[in-house]
Amino acid sequence: MPDCQPVAGARSRAPESGAGRWYFRSRPGFTLLEVLLCIALIALLGGVLIGGASHLLSEQPVTPHAVFWKAVQEARKAALKSEHEIRLKFDREKKHFYLVDGIAPSAVAEDGVTRVETPLKIFPIAAELARDLTVDFLGASAKGGNTILVGGVLLESRTISHVSFYSDGTCMAFRAQLARNGASTILSIDPWTCAPVLTPADPNAPPAS
Repeated sequence: MPDCQPVAGARSRAPESGAGRWYFRSRPGFTLLEVLLCIALIALLGGVLIGGASHLLSEQPVTPHAVFWKAVQEARKAALKSEHEIRLKFDREKKHFYLVDGIAPSAVAEDGVTRVETPLKIFPIAAELARDLTVDFLGASAKGGNTILVGGVLLESRTISHVSFYSDGTCMAFRAQLARNGASTILSIDPWTCAPVLTPADPNAPPAS
């Protein structure tokens, strides 16, 4: 019988005792249980990392402008889903935007006189950003509107209590006035898309450097 030499990379084999036959000895490997445990451990670590990252992101302060646009989008979605009017309001004391059902009746408060509405959804603003924030809803046009000087900031005084969003995906034409840190910003909303009004660029304006 020719001399059998082991080949590199092949399984080793040894002769059976008292016989002229050969058998293969398997190289040790991972069992199915070990593979499953590794997969479970990787999934567990991935869940912890993803959860921690989302928690850190959620703690980042969100600007009042971002909260406002989020509230506008959600109001439009709610009106489309419910197929009736949804109103967007701003609570000056609690510093948050909130949605109410446009056809739901208001309830009587504990004092027996005040009428209160049940919010469908609330959009809070971070305390550090809402400390001196004021938000007012204005009509679509500034023509004929009155202005007042508050804290050195010129603000429009003809405000509206709420903004209505309708079941066809449109909303009433309005503007939002956000004042904070001695500065005021007015956002115009397109009633057909409930998105920011796109103002055409001035052709006579100098090019940006």
